[in-house]
Amino acid sequence: MMARASALRDEAFGQHQSWSPKVFIPLTQLCRDLCHYCTFSRPRPGQRAYMTPAEVLAVAREGASAGCAEALFTLGDKPELRFDSARRELAELGYATTIDYLEAMCRLVLEGTGLIPHVNAGIMTRDEMTRLKAVSGSQGLMLETVADRLGDKGGPHYRSPDKVPAVRLAAIRLAGELKVPFTTGLLIGIGETRAERIKALLAIRELHLEYGHIQEVIVQNFRAKPRTPMADAQEPSLDELLWTIAAARLILPADVSLQAPPNLSDASFPRLLEAGINDWGGVSPVTPDHVNPERPWPAVDKLRAATEAAGRRLVARLPAYPAFLKAPWQDIAPRRALLAQSDSAGYARQDTWSPGQHLPIQPEPISGQVNPRINRIVARAVSGQGIDEDEIEALFHARGADVEHICASANALRRAVNGDEVTFVVNRNLNYTNICAYKCSFCAFSKGRGAESLRGAPYDLAMSEVARRVTEAVARGGTEVCMQGGIHPSYTGETYLGLLRAVKAAQPSIHIHAFSPLEVRHGAQTLGLGLEDYLTLLKDAGLGSLPGTAAEILDDEVRDVICPDKLNTAEWLDTIKAAHRVGLRTTATIMFGHVDNPRHWARHLIAIRELQQRTRGFTEFVPLPFVPMESPMGLKGECRRGPTFREVRLMHAVARLALHPHLTSIQVSWVKLGTEGVKACLAGGANDLGGTLMDESISRAAGAAHGQELPPSEMEELIRAAGRTPKQRTTLYGAVDDLTLARGRQAAPLTPVILTPPRRRSEKEPLNV
Repeated sequence: MMARASALRDEAFGQHQSWSPKVFIPLTQLCRDLCHYCTFSRPRPGQRAYMTPAEVLAVAREGASAGCAEALFTLGDKPELRFDSARRELAELGYATTIDYLEAMCRLVLEGTGLIPHVNAGIMTRDEMTRLKAVSGSQGLMLETVADRLGDKGGPHYRSPDKVPAVRLAAIRLAGELKVPFTTGLLIGIGETRAERIKALLAIRELHLEYGHIQEVIVQNFRAKPRTPMADAQEPSLDELLWTIAAARLILPADVSLQAPPNLSDASFPRLLEAGINDWGGVSPVTPDHVNPERPWPAVDKLRAATEAAGRRLVARLPAYPAFLKAPWQDIAPRRALLAQSDSAGYARQDTWSPGQHLPIQPEPISGQVNPRINRIVARAVSGQGIDEDEIEALFHARGADVEHICASANALRRAVNGDEVTFVVNRNLNYTNICAYKCSFCAFSKGRGAESLRGAPYDLAMSEVARRVTEAVARGGTEVCMQGGIHPSYTGETYLGLLRAVKAAQPSIHIHAFSPLEVRHGAQTLGLGLEDYLTLLKDAGLGSLPGTAAEILDDEVRDVICPDKLNTAEWLDTIKAAHRVGLRTTATIMFGHVDNPRHWARHLIAIRELQQRTRGFTEFVPLPFVPMESPMGLKGECRRGPTFREVRLMHAVARLALHPHLTSIQVSWVKLGTEGVKACLAGGANDLGGTLMDESISRAAGAAHGQELPPSEMEELIRAAGRTPKQRTTLYGAVDDLTLARGRQAAPLTPVILTPPRRRSEKEPLNV
């Protein structure tokens, strides 16, 4: 049974073994039920019946400081129906019922600390459960048993009206009707038989098959406690616990997580893995298990060691599992909190960092045995075989020692293909307008109606300012001007041609790297031209190459959320193909870490790889970590806080592996990642630092803290500090002459830019000159 259960667990959940970093908040330890095994609920003379709001908030804040994501509210059933003290205190606090007070405390914690409540509040009405859904990420109620006889006189549930099996099953059903992510489970060893446990598991299965809301089932073993009626009752053996866990895995649907509390199995807890659990439950670095205070949580290091020894990877999760992070399972407030705390797979973030911020000191790399599947996928990629979507996704899901293996392998491949040189280009960013007719929810740069709250005022550069900046760039050693802007409603295809002519008139020798595929399509449409015809006009006017921006994620499932009015995946690819056909090289980008996930990333990489195999037109692949701080969807709480640093490292490393041998240059963005982030990615497959970026403005508009420019001397210093050899290049990876190199290292400071304000004009009027 255990062998089959473990195999089913691996099929459903892979090698991830989850746990929830939590704080335990026992809002009240009074209960109207009289369960014969319980010490959690009992009158405590001289003590308050309820925690105060200050006490609740203090515990939650301590948990948030310790890296917890979950606030587990545990309380007895309706104590006000039994205890005068509970009624008095509730009145003093200004609440009529325990559930009223619980709702307020959940909101206090959610809004005051960002911890996401999980509530075990007993039997509730439809209205009560609905109200708690608005302030919690998940709820729970242990079924315990379906054996009615255990409520008879002398049984463990005698005089416990809320433990009637039919009542509890009705509550679990109600949670399904209300789309509440739910935890339930069995308490074994209180007098039930194996057959009755199976009936309970079947009842849970049927409810989940009907509503899909059971996110986890707990198999909890009874432990006898002093000063209870069952103090001398025999506890279930370890074999009995393992049998029940295995039976649960065999009976329950594959998507239901299975856990068993590790602290209730003492030193034998690693054996629980053999029976098919995929979750350790909540473990707190701050508070004890108030239900079983005599049995402390195992340290996280011990959990990790046991998990790794079994060939699995320990992964912190949220109180709501990955499949339950979105509507209709979540109301607005908990959904935003869950997004803020989650990584791309829906698990808990491993860091508080976001791209654009300074990277904190990183923990030591985790060593250990590499997952055999990861090893096989990496070997296939290094040998030049095109790894498929499932394999690429598996690499992105890597944790622990697997991450280090992927990054080390990508770095070895980079050394074999590119040597130890790290290339960069001296360039100037020139964003000619930030006025845009599109409403991409990730963009803090562009200005449209109602966007004045975002950084900076609207502008539309005069051609004289464009020419001045280009001339200054050449004087400072620049070989490239990178031009992009918003889709100004008054711009036409002639506008873009005019920009090229102005640049070439000012500095004929400079390489123009300009116009996203969206701008190209806009220009072509306004002139009624096909893509290739218009791109040929742009090339004849001086365009040297295109930035492969506006790609974001090449999957319309994501684009429909973050940029629904923008070009779709097929249109982006068609535009890039057209550019390659007319002899214009382009970069390829990905903007990741918002509402996307590893499946989308895999599809994106495959789309780039397949196009590169046909056209050979991409010069480099550029991962762009999403900077959330000032973005519209970031400010609204509608996305994650950017990728985690683990995901950033993997994006560069997996790109190196997945695109090999067709696309051999992987760029890392110093603007998004800063010095330490760059060094880490250079050690994981990257070989290029992009441009020095005079006048970088797009990332800074989104909230990035890193500088406006990284001059050539500082770029070289950074590369040498990473143990590599710097080499300045042109846009198309050519050599740079000595005179130009010298200009870059003797450059005067940048002069202040002039942001020409927009003005009203008819479509026939020329742009600012």
